[in-house]
Amino acid sequence: MPYSDYKCFRFRFDAGVAFVSIDHPPINLLDEALSQEFDKLGGELEADASVRVVVIQSALPEFFIAHSGLGRVGAASKTVSATRSFRLTQMIGERFRNMPKVTIAKIEGRARGGGSEIALAVDMCFAAVGKAIFGQPEVAIGLVPGGGSTQRLPRLIGRARALEVLVGCNDLSAELAERYGYINRALPAEELTPFVEKLAHRIASFPAHAIAHAKAAVDTGAFGSLAEGLLVEAHESDLSVASPVTQARVAEALKVGAETYEGELELGFLSSLSPTS
Repeated sequence: MPYSDYKCFRFRFDAGVAFVSIDHPPINLLDEALSQEFDKLGGELEADASVRVVVIQSALPEFFIAHSGLGRVGAASKTVSATRSFRLTQMIGERFRNMPKVTIAKIEGRARGGGSEIALAVDMCFAAVGKAIFGQPEVAIGLVPGGGSTQRLPRLIGRARALEVLVGCNDLSAELAERYGYINRALPAEELTPFVEKLAHRIASFPAHAIAHAKAAVDTGAFGSLAEGLLVEAHESDLSVASPVTQARVAEALKVGAETYEGELELGFLSSLSPTS
């Protein structure tokens, strides 16, 4: 059966729109389980001719996706191959960007790290004022983002603001994210769902081939060299993961609250990390 055997997602289908709710408590951590299901889901949605628009949202009020699981860092090889290859989060994002249907993120909670990168990869992103939070905290614990943000953010918001986000490691409110061009719009919380659903159904009412061709034309102009940039990002991220400083810092972060519900709400654990020399 289509869309069966998923443990991290809930589905609703209505008039050509697939409403995909991430439900992987307590924080929708982009760990191995969620990543593998995201990858599987992308292929299934891409091949489903009955779906013209995909809306990705969360079943958890405080989190869209917390970030990628830090457990992968400790398990990663300390030797980095000179042969570059794409990261799984990059491939997930590219699948949702490239599929011949419109993909929309509706965000009402925290979208940090890999969660931010998936939001950046889809075609459109709308967020709730006073509730949605965006950020890329990787550099604070010695990592280079490896899910697309070093390539997508400069294209969306410019080099200087991209660096502010990537090396400043501060949260952005929905309002500031809209002002920077990180997302399409920040909407009052009570208006977000009606707006996104109306837009999704409007687009789904149009000819599928026209949607696909329009996306292909826009992407040719906007992302001509994105694949090469993603390979550079993946390699630099692998080098950061292999660093013993990063390994120690990730282990410390996990001890002082990373990947716990309370710790992830405001990222307070970052201020508890030991100073780096």
